[in-house]
Amino acid sequence: MSLILQELGGKRLELLREILPRLSRVAVLHALAELAMKHRLPTVFSFREYVEAGGLLSYGPDLGVQQRRAARYVDLILRGARPGDLPVEQPTHLELAVNLKTAKTLGLTVPPSILLRADRVIE
Repeated sequence: MSLILQELGGKRLELLREILPRLSRVAVLHALAELAMKHRLPTVFSFREYVEAGGLLSYGPDLGVQQRRAARYVDLILRGARPGDLPVEQPTHLELAVNLKTAKTLGLTVPPSILLRADRVIE
């Protein structure tokens, strides 16, 4: 199974630039939502769970869906399928999540174009 995380980096940056058009520097860090909030830094993540924990924005596959797909592969393997014969799967749906409470705390206005595309808006 592939989560296509590296391939989505450019899209995440594009979404962040839409909220912060004058963005000039970006850092890539993992699982630091609390630290970013403390220092009033806007964040973009791979998974919605980080946005639920206080991150600003996420764009990526739904982990629950990916876990269920992985469980299907485990079942196939336990029933005798050869792992090498199974295709590598990629997510078929990518989800955009936005935390408006975090945006307000950071003094940011999320453009309507982002809100209209969002699968989940946390208020």
